[in-house]
Amino acid sequence: MSDTERHPLFMPLILVGGLIFGFGLGFSHMARPEVVLDFLQFEDFGLVFVMFGGAIVTGIVYFLAPRLLGEPLLTKRRFERRLKPFDKNVIIGGSIFGVGWGLSGICPGAAYASLGVGNVTILWALAGMFVGAYAQGLVRSRIDAGDAATTSAD
Repeated sequence: MSDTERHPLFMPLILVGGLIFGFGLGFSHMARPEVVLDFLQFEDFGLVFVMFGGAIVTGIVYFLAPRLLGEPLLTKRRFERRLKPFDKNVIIGGSIFGVGWGLSGICPGAAYASLGVGNVTILWALAGMFVGAYAQGLVRSRIDAGDAATTSAD
């Protein structure tokens, strides 16, 4: 299903969900890097409760939505699990993400919420995220181009 075939409320509901998520991060103080760093140093366990609350809501929705709705109301796609293979890229990418999270004290979603609570210095972390994502895209496109050239030469 293309973007033009989606329900007209799809994008506004994404915006509302993001606003609720950002407000929740700000309200719980998880948009403040020092709070996250305290969690990573085992000094403040508030983040566990925030993550646990999100996991409970997500679990309930993933369990009940297919049974109650039959199909998603906004996208009309089938409910299904989309599994990504657990490979070296997941381990390497997760490790790099974890190091960045530990150094900056913030993950991408919370970084945007951190701007909303007045943390302007987080722009350095956001710039790093954009540059890192761009660099990964360049590396991936070169690897894919090299694989395609090797395959066509065979």
